[in-house]
Amino acid sequence: MRIKKCSDDEDEQLVIHSVPPMPCLALFHNIRIPSARRPRIRWHSFQKSHRPSLNSRPFQVSSLSVGQLMILRKLSLLKLTAVMERYAVSHRSGWTWMVPRFMKRSKTADIKDRLVFGVPLLHHLQKTGQPLPQTILYAMRYLRRQAGEAVGLFRKPGVRSRIQQLKKMNEANPDSLSYDGMMAYDVADMLKQYFRELPEPLLTPKLSETFISLFTSSVPKELRIPVIQAAILLMPDENREVLQSLLLFLSDIASQSDLNQMTAYNLAVCFAPSLFQLNSGESSRHPTSPRQRRKMAGKPDQKELIENVAANECLALMIRECKKLFMVPEDLLAKCHFSYMDLGEPVTLEELGRKRNDESGDYKSYLESCIQGLLKESREKFKGWVTCSPVDKVEVAYKKVGDGHPLRLWKCTTDIEAPPSVILQRVLRERQYWDEDLLKWRSVEKIDNQTEVFEYVVNSMAPHPTRSYTVLRSWRTNLQKGACVLVSTSIEHPDSSLAGSVRGTELASRFLIEPCGSGKSRLTHISRVDTKGRTLEWYNKAYGHLLAQTVAHIRNLYTPPATGPETKV
Repeated sequence: MRIKKCSDDEDEQLVIHSVPPMPCLALFHNIRIPSARRPRIRWHSFQKSHRPSLNSRPFQVSSLSVGQLMILRKLSLLKLTAVMERYAVSHRSGWTWMVPRFMKRSKTADIKDRLVFGVPLLHHLQKTGQPLPQTILYAMRYLRRQAGEAVGLFRKPGVRSRIQQLKKMNEANPDSLSYDGMMAYDVADMLKQYFRELPEPLLTPKLSETFISLFTSSVPKELRIPVIQAAILLMPDENREVLQSLLLFLSDIASQSDLNQMTAYNLAVCFAPSLFQLNSGESSRHPTSPRQRRKMAGKPDQKELIENVAANECLALMIRECKKLFMVPEDLLAKCHFSYMDLGEPVTLEELGRKRNDESGDYKSYLESCIQGLLKESREKFKGWVTCSPVDKVEVAYKKVGDGHPLRLWKCTTDIEAPPSVILQRVLRERQYWDEDLLKWRSVEKIDNQTEVFEYVVNSMAPHPTRSYTVLRSWRTNLQKGACVLVSTSIEHPDSSLAGSVRGTELASRFLIEPCGSGKSRLTHISRVDTKGRTLEWYNKAYGHLLAQTVAHIRNLYTPPATGPETKV
């Protein structure tokens, strides 16, 4: 096994060229997944410069469970509505965040043959697990490392022909594009165009109206940050995560303003037209009507000028205070009385069985009940599930569970060209080959030959914190007809380490692998996971897609590559 330690200026990681079949008991294994594509950005130096302290972790949005976020979003809506109705009453009767359902409908963006520009954040999230394309993250990292001192960065325009070529290169081969040697002003202009060409502005039409009202009304200055915090909690999760990444990046650029002359306000002037919906509610992002084209060609009226200045001031404040905006105010948390279900905290190994069996069971009976429940579901052909559209030739379904927890149970199924025992070993011991975001893993405690406490850490979009999971997992290979099963659930263990990560919770994770003839197997993966920092809408919109992509990755490990020319039979 050869291990290479990268330099401090590079992404900090260990590259392991031969992976041992069993993880060591005492050490984590750092890995780079073998792939033709570039590894996903880990951006460790960026994470360290903005990493929250341990004392502030409970107040970070990224650390909150789905149950906590449901309650906090309701309180944030009340707070936001009260402030806006008191200080920023519009011409309508009162102020409200909610709009009629028919007004929310918008024409689906045409993204045919597009991979990066003009692609909705949600679409990219469903395809890759991260709302920002990796090539855009690489552009941000390139500018942060190589061009932070460039005078007038984002203000000075790039060369149009080179920018268009950059965009074409992004669409043609986003997984291997390198920005080394390119002009910083071209890359910066391309980055602005990415946000400008999103089908919907990053700050959404309703949020744009809210933020602008903060600076055009009589809202006291001391209330601006709390109101922005409340509004950010109401954003779609993918928009909020991208906004946080962008603001932290711009904050780093502004920190070198003595060299590049780009203060927070100067950067806001450059980015506000790309992030807000301006011009009195009419979108200038994609002007199609004659009225919009005439409006853009003429001079802006007084109201538009006031809105533009307000947007600049708002974005400048967000850049300066970016570390505060994604925290929940202490006074808001103090009003919450979270139940055990809201917190979603895992229990210890000793409590696991009693949690379900009325003080009379143990973890062995709990695991056995999970296995038998899974087999029963299979015999009953998984009745009661709501079928969704297939994703990458993987069957997807979900059902609601009547235990009081808001998350759905998701199920993905596909056929694989391998026997059950081989697939089980791949799922059990070789996660690094099918989980692109896996960073570290280890066996914390081996309980018996078929049960262990296992810990793993997965990457998040830069510069968000990694997520770690400590699970009790058990597997069986001696089931009827040669089937295999793996079940796991999160537990609290004294030897698990957080190491700067957010602690996610596996409420349920099940793998059932059944033979289906001719050396094939049918893999069924059932999952219910609280990754923390995401709302219920995120799971309903994206989690089924992400689970299907995971199952497809496992299946594709056994799909032989096509060789030779295509023939007609």
